Amino acid sequence: MSTHTHTFAGNPLDRGEALRRDEASIDALGQRADARFLPFNRLKVLTNGGNLDWVTRAELPQTDNEPIFLGLMNHQPHFALDVSDSLWQEREEFQDCRAVAASLPTEDTGIIAQARAQLDWHRRNRFCSQCGEPSKAERGGQVRRCSACQSHIFPRTDPVVIMLIVDKPGGNRCLLGQGQGRMAQSKFYSALAGFVDQGESLEEAVRREVWEEAGLRVGHVQYHSSQPWPFPSSLMIGCHGIADTHAINIDETEMADVSWFEREEALSAVHGNNADLTVPGAMAIAHHLIRSWAIGDVTI
Repeated sequence: MSTHTHTFAGNPLDRGEALRRDEASIDALGQRADARFLPFNRLKVLTNGGNLDWVTRAELPQTDNEPIFLGLMNHQPHFALDVSDSLWQEREEFQDCRAVAASLPTEDTGIIAQARAQLDWHRRNRFCSQCGEPSKAERGGQVRRCSACQSHIFPRTDPVVIMLIVDKPGGNRCLLGQGQGRMAQSKFYSALAGFVDQGESLEEAVRREVWEEAGLRVGHVQYHSSQPWPFPSSLMIGCHGIADTHAINIDETEMADVSWFEREEALSAVHGNNADLTVPGAMAIAHHLIRSWAIGDVTI
């Protein structure tokens, strides 16, 4: 099991569960002089000199949107706010969250993951799925309640398994794939991945996805690490596994190619020294699944 903290994890905020039980307490936190707000414009985050740009309430533009309580840091309240309907939408300092995360401390990327995912969820759930009436944020934005039927609407996180499969216990080959789309026919390959179905364990999801995408049967599956991925709100669950069969038969609708690669090939690609193979960079959990196997940090 990895101890590595991935990009978009490592959030240092205390999410203030007890405080959220009292709406008046959350409102009071937002009025405090030391409260800090992180503005977003169309899900892009405000930056200043390459850092997150936290502002005071007095500095905020006029907006109809309510701030989302993120949590406390050293007893100081922190919020996120969608200012897409304000005059600030023309400012150039708003940056794509995925792009800016590459240069931020891991802790800041964890805050971005929480803020972006929650703001996007609120944008998508303004109306009740049960009766169609407007809903309103409660508990500092942790939940919404329908104004008519009073149903609670909770945020969802979509689990995704992502797995590096090796050919045998202690094996020297790993399975990498290339999806259809813009990367097809390139030198870019990654670990196989797919959403977990309802009523399915993680191990079952790993085996099903590998069977569907590569036509291989997988036996042993073991957990490695996980990574929040707020685009819009997924949790990448990284695993290693051992193939029971080895003849590849790909789903050509979904995959452009799936191939076995030697350990030396994968290791040189991780280090950026393979002219024939490119793998995801260090921001992605796939990179660390490949790297940890290639350098022998994990035993499968």
